[in-house]
Amino acid sequence: MIQIENLVKSFGAKRAVDGVSFAVERGEVLGFLGPNGAGKSTTMRMITGFMPPTSGRVKVGGYDVMESPLEAKRLIGYLPENAAAYPDMSVRGFLNFAAELRGLEGSARKKAVNHVIELCFLDSVLHQSIETLSKGYKHRTCLAQALIHDPDVLIMDEPTDGLDPNQKHEVRNLIRELGHNKAIVFSTHILEEVDAACTRAIIIDRGRIVVNGTPEQLRGMSELCGAVTLAARGATEERLSTLGRVEKLNGGFRIYPRDKAKAAQLAQEVVELVNHYGWKVEGMYSERGELDEVFRRITLPDTARR
Repeated sequence: MIQIENLVKSFGAKRAVDGVSFAVERGEVLGFLGPNGAGKSTTMRMITGFMPPTSGRVKVGGYDVMESPLEAKRLIGYLPENAAAYPDMSVRGFLNFAAELRGLEGSARKKAVNHVIELCFLDSVLHQSIETLSKGYKHRTCLAQALIHDPDVLIMDEPTDGLDPNQKHEVRNLIRELGHNKAIVFSTHILEEVDAACTRAIIIDRGRIVVNGTPEQLRGMSELCGAVTLAARGATEERLSTLGRVEKLNGGFRIYPRDKAKAAQLAQEVVELVNHYGWKVEGMYSERGELDEVFRRITLPDTARR
């Protein structure tokens, strides 16, 4: 549904996006991650045709966004950064306006508006002007306009920005549900959203893709992945070090596998060592790996890592 080939965007001498290529199929939810200034929003603006690329190509549903903009944009729902909307319109008035712009008329327009009102939990603010809404409700209203024509492709820039924890939970569930039959790309700074909603994630840094994989593949890149944390009376660093590198913790130890390819065996080896020496286990678990550690290691310059 989305095909991006060697996308470049330059602002004078600065390359904000530098040779980005990826594809998103129907049924995929792609999390687009990166530090501030990495090129996330610029890439999303080029996907939607809001901004022309310096070079490269974007296709949506087989249509080139620059050569066939109307055909491509009919397939796209777009939630931009900062949730832009007309402040003096009421919520219902704005959604009716958005539906009309999308070519919906009569009963089809009424049905579409009522559907997104229910989907985005907007019943309580329908008659309020947008300028009087909280940041969370403004964001929901703009999300509703992105969904109003039931697009095949959904592009969202920070879709949970400004929402409280309950609202974030609702939006993540909605993204997962919509992802069954749409191609979705959303940018985020919140790494827990990768686990909560994504089937795949891309990390972009300084305009280039540095990682492209499933959440589990990203976790597998973590130094912690496969490590075993053990709290046991009688355990010693010297004996545990026969299994791998040992880090002393407050009240226990963390053992890192010598070979990531054999990390799955480490837990069993720790159990065997515990049984051999008769240590009294108070707690033990295998680490899944931490996405934020992977993100920091990949995107921070060497001088800034701690």
